[in-house]
Amino acid sequence: MSEPTTTFWQKYGTLAQMAQAAVALLGFVAILFQINEIRANNRAASARQAFLGYTDLAFKNPKFAQPDFGAIKAAGRDERVQYETFVTYFLYACEEAISAFANRGEWQASCDYDLRPHLPFLCEKNSAEPAYLATYSGDTQQWVKTSMKNAAVAPPDCKLRKT
Repeated sequence: MSEPTTTFWQKYGTLAQMAQAAVALLGFVAILFQINEIRANNRAASARQAFLGYTDLAFKNPKFAQPDFGAIKAAGRDERVQYETFVTYFLYACEEAISAFANRGEWQASCDYDLRPHLPFLCEKNSAEPAYLATYSGDTQQWVKTSMKNAAVAPPDCKLRKT
């Protein structure tokens, strides 16, 4: 018995099917790429929005942006809670920005600059309530602890040295 012969149309039909499968695969890869780009763009927009919110808060509350921590501690409970909330929002905004823009050092530098005046508060808060910093990512916890170490801010006095 002889083998059946393949006609001209059967060959091209098979090639067309392979081409169609290749195009479908490329389309699927393109969709995955688009989803990844959309996710990155959304994360970047969210981080920018959080940092913009922090900047607006700092503009409206300069006494918290460049704090006199002794005066804040001596003030009433409401002002201490407002300051703690300010620092919490700042850390959240920096956590988002540094995570979304890991390859852009200017975000880290901006957060480092704004963190320094809050180190005495964070030192005291971490000594009294270690769970406070535990609410942030490991990277943020390490960033704050390294900043305290570099500025020589440590318990029990938690004082920021002048530079």
